[in-house]
Amino acid sequence: MNETTLRIRDLLKGSGNRLVLVESCTSGWVASQFGMIPGISECFCGSLVVYRNNSKNQWLEIDQAILDDPQIGPVSNRVTTELAVSVLRKTPEATIAAAITGHLGPGAPSGQDGNIFISIARRTISSIESVTTIPGQLKAPCPQHDLDFEARFIRQQEAGNLLLTVLEGVSTSK
Repeated sequence: MNETTLRIRDLLKGSGNRLVLVESCTSGWVASQFGMIPGISECFCGSLVVYRNNSKNQWLEIDQAILDDPQIGPVSNRVTTELAVSVLRKTPEATIAAAITGHLGPGAPSGQDGNIFISIARRTISSIESVTTIPGQLKAPCPQHDLDFEARFIRQQEAGNLLLTVLEGVSTSK
């Protein structure tokens, strides 16, 4: 279990917030860290793993034209923000949503290997507002081939830990 998840749990409980996640590149790793904590359902609503563009479109109503647009695409500031806002709208009991997208490799589009985006959306009394979207660059080496599972998992953990770090910083205010 990740120690940061325990701190986030305590911060969420102390502030009365509830979290929902949308995970793409981390493929549920962050949710699995929370899932190891007994009683986490008090402040963790759940997580959607939306790996494919069709899932992003069908489950969270992200415009297919935006997902297919080579200038925007699924790993972008805009889509990650829309994922967080959409899941928060669909989860009325949540007060904070976090979304993550990224290119873990191998085979990322040119110049995009290791790019990630983390977005946090927060529910206020009258609306949903996007608090922040943060671009990042993974430091771990790119997997060398499709069967380089260890390198890919290291990148998933790195991306997940970056998401947890961002969440730790925003989970206290109501």
